[in-house]
Amino acid sequence: MAERRKKASDDVVAQIGRELGKTPPQALDVEEAVLGAMLLEPRCIDEAVDELKPNCFFSERHRMIFEAMVSLVNEHQPIDSVTVVNKLIQQDRLEDVGGPGIVADLAGKVGSAAHIEAYLRILKQKAIQRDLISAAHDILNDSYNDEIKLDVLVDRAQTKVFNATEGGEKHSVQDIGTVISKAMERLQQLQSISGYSGVPSGFPSLDKITNGWQKSDLIILAARPSVGKTAFALNLARNAAVDHNRPVAFFSLEMSSIQLASRLMTTESGLSADKIKGGIKLENDEWVLLEQSLKRLQKAPLYIDETPGLPIMEFRSKAKNLVNQKKVELIIVDYLQLMQGPTELKGVREQEVAAISRMLKATAKELNVAIIALSQLSRESVKRQGSQGKPVLSDLRESGSIEQDADVVVFIHRPDFLGLTEGEVDKEKTQIIIAKHRNGETKDIDMLFKGEKVKFVEIADTLYSETPEYESSMNTVSSYDIIPEEM
Repeated sequence: MAERRKKASDDVVAQIGRELGKTPPQALDVEEAVLGAMLLEPRCIDEAVDELKPNCFFSERHRMIFEAMVSLVNEHQPIDSVTVVNKLIQQDRLEDVGGPGIVADLAGKVGSAAHIEAYLRILKQKAIQRDLISAAHDILNDSYNDEIKLDVLVDRAQTKVFNATEGGEKHSVQDIGTVISKAMERLQQLQSISGYSGVPSGFPSLDKITNGWQKSDLIILAARPSVGKTAFALNLARNAAVDHNRPVAFFSLEMSSIQLASRLMTTESGLSADKIKGGIKLENDEWVLLEQSLKRLQKAPLYIDETPGLPIMEFRSKAKNLVNQKKVELIIVDYLQLMQGPTELKGVREQEVAAISRMLKATAKELNVAIIALSQLSRESVKRQGSQGKPVLSDLRESGSIEQDADVVVFIHRPDFLGLTEGEVDKEKTQIIIAKHRNGETKDIDMLFKGEKVKFVEIADTLYSETPEYESSMNTVSSYDIIPEEM
């Protein structure tokens, strides 16, 4: 199937070239040089297999020889003229490439194995040029089709261009040996990483369970209104961008960018929300504190989009651009139920939310980034008192598909919000409940919510929580109370 698609794409590129009187982008001599280097130099084999895909070779003959070499690598077999010829015989392709003489001749067409990196760049560039030509042809044909809805048309165009420039390809069926080899490579990479494999949340107790927010995961962060979903999401965004320099995109469908910035300023400076809002005038020393504390935040790779009622297809387009241009690793959506689904599902709310949920998961997987989508909980979570009002997965509002599509589901539970606690201290107590974790354990994590600072903090231990000094020792690993440089 993949070969037929590749052949069709090549035919399109060749046809367009004939119509324009131009030769399709190619570098046959460089293709020969790369294959020759792989036959002679083991170092070149690893570099070429890591960097190139079969479609990087314009010549079908060269492509088949490269695929034979890749098969030998996956089987942990040596590569030389003899083994490649034998593999082509096994694949019934030797005559298609022109016989054993063609393979033997490649060894004499190496410019210099030392220049292999330059050769690989040339082949990748030519492949991207051909892919863009093919994508442009498909976009042109789709644009003439009035049956394709505009949002679908734009999304298809974005996807085709994104896949072409990123070297993306639709994966066909793979044998288990190839998959195991890739899994082993990933395991080796993870073993060499110090810290978390995903994007850190900034809360050690949470990161210990998730190992950071993982690529391609859809994380649902849910709570009742006014419990602190946006505040917690901003804490997550701030921790990743400021403390760990990981690019984050925040799509706010409810609050303006200025409102979000005000909350971040409150959290970062430690000043009261009333002062940041302008209700209370700042003293001179507080202005100094504010300016000093915001220096790191201003330089952080945090990007905010405040489009209200954002259509899911427009979100996908923006997300692709952010990943492509800003190298974003974490995307936060506040919140799911405010997004607009496919136009044909308008009026069928459950199906619309289900489509949005599926599209968020598909986008996370396609872009290979973590997506955190905030979600409302149903009123049933408030009515239920038997479990101290703790939310459960069935409380996710409007569609069961949210639970199904999510890799991780996190609830924010504040007993005081339900009137289940008494006293000033109890009002700060919060539980972060990991109710679903596809690749790990579920657990309840105790935290405190400092409403005046719009800030969640971990409870280091019971001793600190009972002492006046506790405030200065909270969230010790990822603390972001900034001390002015003058102090």
